[in-house]
Amino acid sequence: MAPSTIMAISQLPENEKREIFARLIPDELQERFHLSPYFVDREGNDLLRLDCPPGSSSVELALFHEAGFPDPVLYGEMADTVTGHFHILLYVLNNPYSPRYDVDRLPDGTPTQFGTESRNMKAELAALQAGLAPGQIRCGLRMLSNAVNSFESFLQSLDHDLYYVEPLYYHNAVNFERYGLAYQKGRRMMERIDSGFAPGGELRARLDGSNPFRMPEAADSIRLRSWAIHDGILDETFTNITMYKEINEHAGISTCTGCTW
Repeated sequence: MAPSTIMAISQLPENEKREIFARLIPDELQERFHLSPYFVDREGNDLLRLDCPPGSSSVELALFHEAGFPDPVLYGEMADTVTGHFHILLYVLNNPYSPRYDVDRLPDGTPTQFGTESRNMKAELAALQAGLAPGQIRCGLRMLSNAVNSFESFLQSLDHDLYYVEPLYYHNAVNFERYGLAYQKGRRMMERIDSGFAPGGELRARLDGSNPFRMPEAADSIRLRSWAIHDGILDETFTNITMYKEINEHAGISTCTGCTW
């Protein structure tokens, strides 16, 4: 029987394991950066890093556009659920040709876990002003639809028709809604947030301009709402949100009404 979970795949020889997880990478990404089918450059440097030791129920994947570059163009972390489904914990697409903002580390190099444990305020302000969302160290590649299609094709090749996602930030959750994901946990929180930013809402009233992350115009912008939430405007931490999708299901009702990016 062909392996269908991360743990089962982890037991395979390295070349087979690599071939399976490489299916996650969108063809469009390979074409954009002129990557070989084997993800090795002309000097023989391996551009695809895979961390999935035998017996592991999780996998970490990083794809670089060139050897020695500090940030991958694609980075993903996934794990098996207790029912054997795939759960995306983190998925990032970076434009390596865009400026870098060190929101992921303090000036002394200490990791911030993308601002969830500590914050590099100077870097975050620069990222905000550059049009980035919380957690972004570089501009994205505008290839999320390609990534979703590749991921779902990958799952179908393993006979899966359902997967889960853990959105790290508010804007992630709203974007995932647009691709047909629904809420296993957290929909009520998302609806409270939307009501709170609506005219007359308590969150809208807190956008008092006291700092750049809480400007009044944030009420009607997904990206700026996300910055305000990241800045602690809620009475609770934005966490414990889990979304899922049955592949080929249509998108549901959005929890963010009338918002621009």
